[in-house]
Amino acid sequence: MQEPAITPDLIAAHGLSPDEYDVILGIIDREPTFTELGIFSAMWNEHCSYKSSKKWLRTLPTEGPQVICGPGENAGVVDIGEGPDGQKMAVIFKMESHNHPSYIEPYQGAATGVGGILRDVFTMGARPVAAMNSLSFGAPDHPKTKSLVSGVVAGVGGYGNCFGVPTVGGEVRFDPAYNGNCLVNAFAAGLADADKIFYSAASGVGMPVVYLGAKTGRDGVGGATMASAEFDDTIEDKRPTVQVGDPFTEKRLMEATLELMETGAVISIQDMGAAGLTCSAVEMGDKGGLGVKLNLEDVPQRETNMTAYEMMLSESQERMLMVLKPELEDEARAVFDKWDLDFAIVGETLPEDRFLIVHNGEVKADLPLSKLSSTAPEYDRPWEPTPAAPPLEDVPNIDPVDGLRALLSSPNYASKAWVYEQYDTQVMADTLRTPGMGAGVIRVHGTSKALAFTSDVTPRYVQANPVEGGKQAVAEAYRNLTAVGARPLATTDNMNFGNPEKPRIMGQFVGAIQGIGAAVEALNMPIVSGNVSLYNETDGEPILPTPTIGAVGLIDNIEDMICRIAREGHLALVVGTTSGHLGRSAILAEVFNREDGDAPHVDLEAEKAAGDFIRAQAQWIDACTDLADGGLALAAFEMAEAADVGITLDAADTPTLFGEDQGRYLIATSFDKAEALMIAAGQAGVVLETVGRFTGSNVVMGGSVAPLAELREVFQTSFAVAVG
Repeated sequence: MQEPAITPDLIAAHGLSPDEYDVILGIIDREPTFTELGIFSAMWNEHCSYKSSKKWLRTLPTEGPQVICGPGENAGVVDIGEGPDGQKMAVIFKMESHNHPSYIEPYQGAATGVGGILRDVFTMGARPVAAMNSLSFGAPDHPKTKSLVSGVVAGVGGYGNCFGVPTVGGEVRFDPAYNGNCLVNAFAAGLADADKIFYSAASGVGMPVVYLGAKTGRDGVGGATMASAEFDDTIEDKRPTVQVGDPFTEKRLMEATLELMETGAVISIQDMGAAGLTCSAVEMGDKGGLGVKLNLEDVPQRETNMTAYEMMLSESQERMLMVLKPELEDEARAVFDKWDLDFAIVGETLPEDRFLIVHNGEVKADLPLSKLSSTAPEYDRPWEPTPAAPPLEDVPNIDPVDGLRALLSSPNYASKAWVYEQYDTQVMADTLRTPGMGAGVIRVHGTSKALAFTSDVTPRYVQANPVEGGKQAVAEAYRNLTAVGARPLATTDNMNFGNPEKPRIMGQFVGAIQGIGAAVEALNMPIVSGNVSLYNETDGEPILPTPTIGAVGLIDNIEDMICRIAREGHLALVVGTTSGHLGRSAILAEVFNREDGDAPHVDLEAEKAAGDFIRAQAQWIDACTDLADGGLALAAFEMAEAADVGITLDAADTPTLFGEDQGRYLIATSFDKAEALMIAAGQAGVVLETVGRFTGSNVVMGGSVAPLAELREVFQTSFAVAVG
């Protein structure tokens, strides 16, 4: 088959600028082959190279005494202390996007997003124990939204449920800004002994490079390049770039991989995700300072007459690449034969800086390997700070119950049970707190410990004020973990933005990074892994800036978990200062259809003080939640609804009930415990005030009353009515 001529149109179709192509010519001092052009395209696109974001990602705090491995590997690794056998244990976790594929092909796009993040975890030797997802869709009445929601939720559930990992948390939001570009951010966490973590850096010259797992097909060819471009009216042409997943094969691959690691045969290992065989081979070689030779005729293929270009860029799922200790080849092969998976030696490591691709005796690519990865282009994009938001104009007082009903009627704030009931939340039998309110919690099997997980961001805040919005995403994650009694450990970030070549968009990214960096530093939650997804635009219209924060916390003893519910007669108390901030609030959007004012300010010292207070006084707290979207009114309703007991709040004014001041928690506890908390708050210098009581069967705010049962019906049905 004759390869196409390299033309300006072909170069552009590969997502390479004329300047970048000139750099390629300078590197290899000749015109690239078609396969080489594809390899450069895959490795230099935004999705793989982070060429627009590396400069700013380096500014994030990534270290701490709890961090075993920070960004740069398949996932981050954090110390959680001793396991059941006395060995030091680690939690391994990461969040990644699968946005573009999920918009084009919702079921498979979301499913393979879950599959990819699970591989990132077990590639490092960890058995996955928890999953989350953060989903952003367009307006509920947009023609595509219902099918996107249905397909994405089914894809997430279909893959995770079949694989057998509990989904313990997440979030779902709707905004017209996502009409042409939904977001699907998938998170996974696993557990392993800290001295049994596997990394991706190759070592040793002449070591066998081994292909593991499922066979290679043509699905997903060019997927990473597609994910690094805006959408336009050619979107349907991109459907073949979406991968197809098989969770049952992935389950076998995980078991085989973990068993393989026990043999001692693995020198290094990398999953085949974005850019498939190309990216996995280049990253392993580059991290180890070695070259790699691949013989493509030895690659297991499920389709006939595949070209070198197709094999190098295929993103077929459920595949791994490893460097093998040659003396243990028989033991390693036996493991994969047992699990009925492919095991094929497809190449070797080289002493020189070289990426050599041979197919049926013909050289298809011969490139300096380091130029594809660590020395890929890096840009300092021009950026503009987001202008300060004008002051918020007056917001009229509204009937409190009417305001609450408006929030409960919105799919943004209604119960998401329609979503999470499609996920298996109890598989593995270690889930202590399922999705629905705050962080999810799983026990660390065989110990008295538990891990808490949350995913948080408020895009409307980031749009108004990227720095404060970035801080707030981290701070809300911190509060969600704290509210279940967990000590926040570390974070993973999923930076979803529009086109970074636009200074306004790049300014949003820079501001968010600055805010995230300040918050993770102040709250001791370093970033240990992450993902950047740019060019989330359709016909020039960007998404809301959405820097999703996934966070993990540790409960040293399950008995210290804050997990009870409100009871009749319990007092409602708020930790933190209330000033009634309504700028960019949920009530402003849902009742007044307004998006004005600034994001709320995040006082990181106050956040830390309030969090430390909650954890230190956990024995006096029966139920706890942070105050976020919808302020006190929505948090109090959700706590009352979960407990099936009415709530009477003292306040009647809109700012106090619906303001979204940060650094606050709502506590339910008995009178005697409340007295102890008041004394402790005074000693700690933390603001704590009584705001009402849990009692009866009504929701009462000022003079406004509604039966809890009536509001619960609205809360539990509005999501399905909107998009189900």
